Amino acid sequence: MTSKDKNKRKHERIESLNLSYICLDEDKNIVKQGMGRTLNLSESGMLLETHFPIEPKHELQLTISLEEDLLDIQGKPVHIRSVEGGKYQVGIKFMDLDQKSIELLKNFISGGNPTKKSKVRHNE
Repeated sequence: MTSKDKNKRKHERIESLNLSYICLDEDKNIVKQGMGRTLNLSESGMLLETHFPIEPKHELQLTISLEEDLLDIQGKPVHIRSVEGGKYQVGIKFMDLDQKSIELLKNFISGGNPTKKSKVRHNE
């Protein structure tokens, strides 16, 4: 993607690190859960790297660590592709964000450098 293409995005994206997720089917039953790595993060979604595919019909409950804040977000897969090493990259669109979550994302993104990896801590 060229820098010209990046400017077409609705929201700025920054790189992040790890998160936990729960994958739910249409009846809200847990299908999978695990840890993933965010390849980028914006106000409206993220690119998530996982070790198995997540189907577009499923919904995700994500917990993202933004510095000192843990953010719980609902998301929906919008695209997926297989990459090297048996991993998958899943584009996630955030759903039903409340105002507090939007503000936390905006503050985190505006404080980050979009060309450099952000240091994101996760609670252990």
